[in-house]
Amino acid sequence: MADGPRRPDQAPTPKRPPKLRRSTKAGRSGGTPPAGGKGSGTGALADRPLSARPGGGTPRGATAGGATAGGATKGGPPAPPARPTAGPAATAGPATTTPAPSGPATYAGAGVDIAAGEAAVERIKRKVRSTFRPEVISDIGGFGGLFALDTARYRNPVLVSSTDGVGTKALVARQAGRLDTIGIDLVAMVVDDIAAQGAEPLFFLDCISVGRLKPAEIDILIGGIVDGCRQAGCALVGGEMAEVPGMMEDGAFDLVGFGVGVVERSRLVTGDDVAPGDRIIGLPSPGLRSNGYSLARRVLFDQAGLTLDSPAWPDAGHSLADELLRPSVIYTPALVHLCREVNVRALAHITGGGLPGNIPRVLPDNVDAVIHRGTWDVPEIFYQLRELGPISTEEMTAVFNLGIGMVAVVSPDDVDQTLSVLGTHALSPVVIGEIVAGDQQVRFA
Repeated sequence: MADGPRRPDQAPTPKRPPKLRRSTKAGRSGGTPPAGGKGSGTGALADRPLSARPGGGTPRGATAGGATAGGATKGGPPAPPARPTAGPAATAGPATTTPAPSGPATYAGAGVDIAAGEAAVERIKRKVRSTFRPEVISDIGGFGGLFALDTARYRNPVLVSSTDGVGTKALVARQAGRLDTIGIDLVAMVVDDIAAQGAEPLFFLDCISVGRLKPAEIDILIGGIVDGCRQAGCALVGGEMAEVPGMMEDGAFDLVGFGVGVVERSRLVTGDDVAPGDRIIGLPSPGLRSNGYSLARRVLFDQAGLTLDSPAWPDAGHSLADELLRPSVIYTPALVHLCREVNVRALAHITGGGLPGNIPRVLPDNVDAVIHRGTWDVPEIFYQLRELGPISTEEMTAVFNLGIGMVAVVSPDDVDQTLSVLGTHALSPVVIGEIVAGDQQVRFA
């Protein structure tokens, strides 16, 4: 179990260390680049020539933070004599990162500061409460967040849940010292998955794991999560702060989020009714969102030798840090509105795997999606990544969103209304393709 103080809905009693929950989803931070991509087609980048950057630079970019594995090393000091026992000899556990105390052992001496956790909770209370919806019937300090679903609004309500993280974008935020927007990314990854089922997100929980708990940094991280929850219209009803010395170094952190939404069963968006002739509408994403950062970091920092202070590209008016930490668009309010006005046949959140990896998840097995290159503007950062790698167009298409963060499939008769509704949310929707007979593939034309 993780060591550390708990978040508002799990505040510890004053005289005993808090009982901590263990995250149900492993963190994904790290410096290992992904394996070869999946999917088919050549993507929207194919209409620009590829010019490879010769050679590679000295590795200067963000690297994975974290603890090293414990255990003996070859040629190290001898192990202490084993204590006599009738059973198998015990093995030494992993070493801690703090020296052995000369006096009585304490939690703080082991690297866990309960007082810092309590101070962090005090700092975030007002922000967290600002997200509460009328259905929230608990305050900060309980063992669980309470949400009274108004069942009178539904004949047959279905709860929709999702959990996600921000991947190695957290490493970029850490290296840049900019923690204020990474929480928006966390909320976006979760609530947009929920909205892709036609559901309205209701509440959100988070888990923040840190090497050393610093109340001011927690306050900034939670501020971003609160901002995301406000944008999405969901309540932040609880979470956890886990201080994990020995697992993470000082300054390292990872974020995981969990959310629940609700939808009338008859209004679920499943993709079952997608048919040949339907139109595919894309919602633009101005940047990478939270996907493909292991590959982006490898190319930009390790191979090209750029820094976060470098221009995002030649003659760019902003830095590479500005570009890589661009907050994810939260599409949820627009999707909730759209599903109330239009019979949406499918919604696909374009995250890891890009268009060819995510659209098939909402297609019946008797149709294909045809995506037309050149129907939307691909952000410049993707061209830079392709040229600096170099990265093949197929790999780019299979890893990155290429400027489309969400896809809606509607009947031809509903295209105009769909564009109108989404346009009221300043999303600049565009028709990027159509559905044809096939076998659950994505083709590029």
